[in-house]
Amino acid sequence: MRTSARINAYFTAKGWTRFRFQREAWRAYREGRSGLIYSPTGSGKTLAAWLGPVRRALETPAENKGLQVLWITPLRALANDLVTNLRDSVEALDLPWRVEIRTGDTGSSVRSRQRQKPPDALITTPESLSLLLSYAEGEQLFSRLHTVIVDEWHELIGTKRGVQLELCLARLRRWRPDLQTWGLSATLGNVDEAMQALLGPQGKGILIRDSQPKTTHIEAVLPVSAGKFPWSGHLGLQLLPQVVELLENRKTTLLFTNTRAQAEQWAEALVKARPDWQPVIDLHHGSIDQSLRLRIEQNLRAGALRCVVCTSSLDLGVDFSPVDQVIQVGSPKGVARLLQRAGRSGHQPGAESRVMCVPTHAFELVEIAAARHAAEAGLLESRPPLRLCLDVLAQHLITIGLGSGFEAKAMREEIESTMAFAGLQDAQWQWVLDFITRGGQTLQGYPQFHKVIERDGVYRVEDRRLAAHHRMSIGTITSNTAMRVQWLRGGILGHVEEDFIAKLRKHDHFLFAGRLVKLVMVQDMTAYVQQAKNGARTVPRWQGGRMPLSSELADSVLALLGRSRSEDVPDPEMQAVRDLLTLQHRWSRIPDPSILLCEMVRGREGVSLFCYPFGGRLVHEGLATLLAYRLTRLRPMTFKLSVNDYGFELLSKEDPDLDEPLLSNMMTTQNLLEDLHGCVNTTELARRQFRDIARIAGLVFQGFPGKNKTTKQIQASSSLIYDVFTAYDPHNLLLDQAWREVLENQLQSTRLTTILTRIGTQTLVLTHPKRLTPLAFPLWAERIQSQTISSETWRERVLNMIATLEKESHERRSVRMPRVPTGHRR
Repeated sequence: MRTSARINAYFTAKGWTRFRFQREAWRAYREGRSGLIYSPTGSGKTLAAWLGPVRRALETPAENKGLQVLWITPLRALANDLVTNLRDSVEALDLPWRVEIRTGDTGSSVRSRQRQKPPDALITTPESLSLLLSYAEGEQLFSRLHTVIVDEWHELIGTKRGVQLELCLARLRRWRPDLQTWGLSATLGNVDEAMQALLGPQGKGILIRDSQPKTTHIEAVLPVSAGKFPWSGHLGLQLLPQVVELLENRKTTLLFTNTRAQAEQWAEALVKARPDWQPVIDLHHGSIDQSLRLRIEQNLRAGALRCVVCTSSLDLGVDFSPVDQVIQVGSPKGVARLLQRAGRSGHQPGAESRVMCVPTHAFELVEIAAARHAAEAGLLESRPPLRLCLDVLAQHLITIGLGSGFEAKAMREEIESTMAFAGLQDAQWQWVLDFITRGGQTLQGYPQFHKVIERDGVYRVEDRRLAAHHRMSIGTITSNTAMRVQWLRGGILGHVEEDFIAKLRKHDHFLFAGRLVKLVMVQDMTAYVQQAKNGARTVPRWQGGRMPLSSELADSVLALLGRSRSEDVPDPEMQAVRDLLTLQHRWSRIPDPSILLCEMVRGREGVSLFCYPFGGRLVHEGLATLLAYRLTRLRPMTFKLSVNDYGFELLSKEDPDLDEPLLSNMMTTQNLLEDLHGCVNTTELARRQFRDIARIAGLVFQGFPGKNKTTKQIQASSSLIYDVFTAYDPHNLLLDQAWREVLENQLQSTRLTTILTRIGTQTLVLTHPKRLTPLAFPLWAERIQSQTISSETWRERVLNMIATLEKESHERRSVRMPRVPTGHRR
């Protein structure tokens, strides 16, 4: 049977349709081209990329020797699902291929065998690929390679893992100049740039899009009353009965939360609400032990679970066909994230996806409506590729020095073929070479930092001990040191951050992996626990628990609020917050894209300035600190700060005597970097950021498996090096990189500059409400929470304030929605 007929028969047997974009991909592959397949979740991208090399193998069986196809996946969990699907297709097409997995979970004997007798197709991660390049036989291993497929490229681009993969691909292309590279991606705003990052600045490729529109329904679980004064978390679990009803009407549901702590709380609440569901409700997040996660995934595929409460650990491409409903608790924070999660239902070509959003406070109803509008308009978040990450380059050069070695000139040409290092300057290149060979200017007296030796123009790693340490440290994923959580007599539950366990006392209860446990003892980075029956408990908090609102979603929220000033927006979510917005207008103003709304409120604690730039939490942290700094240079005073995704509060006991022209002049991009240096403890921020850079660059060794160093030990080691560099090598390029990463990642300087530039084009409107407005209230509630020792007394203060404001809101006044803003335009 001809190859085309065999493939047609395979599709017919599966009941599948060959889509136009798939045929385009197969044709482009036959022509020897590379490119990016951009298509919604669950539309058939895997077959579009995979059947090209499979067809080649069927038509040229004589070439079927050695490793031919490399499939890169960002998550080990995806590999397990993927290998089943790929094996199914080669078996159905009678292709005698071995398809195997190689990740950090693969046993040492299997990894050794794969290096000696490689499979025909290998599914792996960027870290495992880099590790393969560290062996001397690497070039021979990849001598028959003709195709690399990078799955979920949108998850790697914009991260150091993406930079690491760019460098690895450049090495493979040097060995195999005709290598075809294909990326798979969905939900991405900068598709063309993403393809160029994958192929390199000089790489030529084709962008293949799925022209068939994907229908995604975004709806909200509406509360009986949204309230006029929203505060974080005041809805959420109050909507538990409606969520339980949604679960009753569906077979299998994925319930997404934005944080692991929130997932623990919702899993507990669902089991308490329906104890009979305990066997069919489970919890899945990245800190739960892998063996438990695999069991949950298997039960999902089998349709044995009614609901899995999860985080981003189930965001990506695993196909759980029984899932017929997705619920998102809290704001999605981004349009692409919401569409990605919605795609977990209807995860088949042509199927519709639906997501039900559960707001945790009233303004999240506006965010849900705004996300729907942005999705319909195709406004997705971009992920700009990173550039000039010298810590990743240093690690990669040592990796190649471990393997085949390199010559300086050829290696520079190779790394400059990547987008990440296309702009590498001579001074930067010479600095990195000096760093890996002599430890740089300050560490040349320490042999352990002389990692690469140059002999006859070839750079190699010769020290076996250094080689072993480096191979254990390959990768760019950094986080706080995690402690293992294990039953006192039994298996492993998962991992929590060391800082959380350090705050617990013996017999303290905490919620983890959907179980209430009691701490028994801590020994050798392991927290031993027993089952607890009841009593007060805490929930672990993991680093990075709060995501900021994306620029695209924030802009959509602001536009929707602007529309509500002049028209009756028909979205059910906007109808639900109608009373709230009416009150906001009556007491102050409703923001819109043409104005920057600021409110000055006087109270018992002092004078509060509330500003609403709608720039996201991280930008507002920087902007509030910047504004406070600039105001204190005019007149000495003290401010307390509070921020959320919509705006920020500055509270002062003294009257700052502000007006519209003064505020406008304070919020500009003039001297921005200099003022950020002055108002933020950038030295301490850079010191902490340097810890991750030092780990990636090989300055700090995290320890052997099972005997990892603690976070404090790693921080102490990196801090010492940071201080040495600062004192004796202030122009060290890793210090410069630490500062750049602080600016971009923590202070969000690019987005801050964009927001300040936009403010410069807006009319600044300063109102003087007599009381907290609906927009100001959540900022006030957040500030007093940080000042209150007991969560109960905080809740009482919030409820008392709501009662007071509700009473005042019943004053009868005529409401007119003016369309022309007044205020100060710079």
